[in-house]
Amino acid sequence: MPTPEPPEKAETTGTPVTPEGGKVAADPWERMPEDALNRPGAAGAGEDREDEGASPAAGSPDGGGETGGGEAARAESWADFLPSPVFVLLLGLTGFAGWLSWQAVELDWAAEDTSVTPLIPPLMILLGWIVSCAVHEFAHALAAHLAGDRSLRGSAYLRLNPFAYKHAFAGLVLPVLYLGFGAFGMNGPAAQVSWDRIGPGRRVLVALAGPLANLVLFAALAGTVSFLVPAGQDTTNWAIAAMAFLAFANLTSALVNLLPVPGLDGFEVLAAAVGDRPWVRAARANALFGSVLVFAVLWFPSVHDKLVELVYALFHAVLPNPAFQGFAFLGELLLQFWNA
Repeated sequence: MPTPEPPEKAETTGTPVTPEGGKVAADPWERMPEDALNRPGAAGAGEDREDEGASPAAGSPDGGGETGGGEAARAESWADFLPSPVFVLLLGLTGFAGWLSWQAVELDWAAEDTSVTPLIPPLMILLGWIVSCAVHEFAHALAAHLAGDRSLRGSAYLRLNPFAYKHAFAGLVLPVLYLGFGAFGMNGPAAQVSWDRIGPGRRVLVALAGPLANLVLFAALAGTVSFLVPAGQDTTNWAIAAMAFLAFANLTSALVNLLPVPGLDGFEVLAAAVGDRPWVRAARANALFGSVLVFAVLWFPSVHDKLVELVYALFHAVLPNPAFQGFAFLGELLLQFWNA
């Protein structure tokens, strides 16, 4: 019986052959329509385009992390701009501390001990200042988002959660230390903003958004105190003194941050005017040291006294009650109770 000959082998040209005899492209990209490479979601699509609208990674703690190579981007939502529960809790605790300070409950708790050191009013000032810092950074983040820096959408900065900041030392720890030891308001550098994603013409608005937020808070606090204690009247109420000092802190923060020094918002106004020079990038990289240096200078008694005199002069110029200066000074004494 004749032996059947084996089937004829296909030429080994490196191209796979289908059972029907047709050739299959070795490169899968050859089988894809040309326009598919440019469709959204296609592998390799848009590699040459700037990813301005990237959403934060879904698994990041504060929603502010960058999307990794294999991670799916979180869908954008209006909830990305809602205040976080932490901020709502902060507001509630500040209000509760304010009510306890208004009632001077520590005097009742101490019974006949008149030498009691009140601790709730400084707690109210501390919580109120943390709220102020969150509003300051929120203003920077919102302005940056509107100006083109989409990386902050859904982050702790836009959701007013200072305890989840990526740069918590600059945005939370430093301002609290500045207020506690220097008795004046001063915010750290806006380290969360990606200035290279924002056009030069819009950087000025982003930089000034933080001081503007401080001015709005000052107006709200000073207006409340002026309403509660009209011109010609005086008070030693702890809650009113705490609000007056918070107004002082927000006004000093707005003024100090206008200085054109690295680490302060005024420097970014200068940087927007001169462009992205090498020395600007170097100064921005060391902004934290500039912020600490400015605080150290303002902490000197002679310089500090000049700053306080300037702020008190503004109080006399814009506020109806001349006693506002005394309210703010009482609030400072309540905050720095260890110096009393």
